[in-house]
Amino acid sequence: MTHGMRPDTHDSTYPEGDRTWRDSATRYALLPLRVFLGVTFIYAGLDKLTDSAFMKDAGAGSIGDMMRAARNSSAIPALVDLALNNPVGFGYAIAFGELAVGIGTLLGLLARLAALGGALISLSLWLTVSWASDPYYYGNDLAYLMAWLPLVLAGAAVLSVDAALRARRRRASVYS
Repeated sequence: MTHGMRPDTHDSTYPEGDRTWRDSATRYALLPLRVFLGVTFIYAGLDKLTDSAFMKDAGAGSIGDMMRAARNSSAIPALVDLALNNPVGFGYAIAFGELAVGIGTLLGLLARLAALGGALISLSLWLTVSWASDPYYYGNDLAYLMAWLPLVLAGAAVLSVDAALRARRRRASVYS
């Protein structure tokens, strides 16, 4: 008995110009996720930076009051305490981090690193701000964390600066 793949169920030997719609769908499968997360994180960063109430130690809608309210219900209160040493600085760090992650993800520039940054921001927000959501699926930070993971693993294979740089390096190595 031979062990092999049935030729009618799998064929990865398509010439470059003869791809099926499934091959194209597979190549572009993560693009909608990349666009959604990139735009969302850019928007979130800009929203924080342009909200005059957010970047304050105290007051309605401030980062300081939000962190103090989340402190006792967070999974890691010490993490919130650390941020409370300088809530405005922490707010700016989160906002600029979200901008960097969003731009990197949208452009596909250092896409895996950008996705890792997005995953870490989402993880920290889940463990602090949305940890007390009950049931857990009401908190959106866990869903964002899970959405980042495929991009951490796969990067940005198409329509990205990373893909263009890879193609350029391949062409350069062929002519070397």
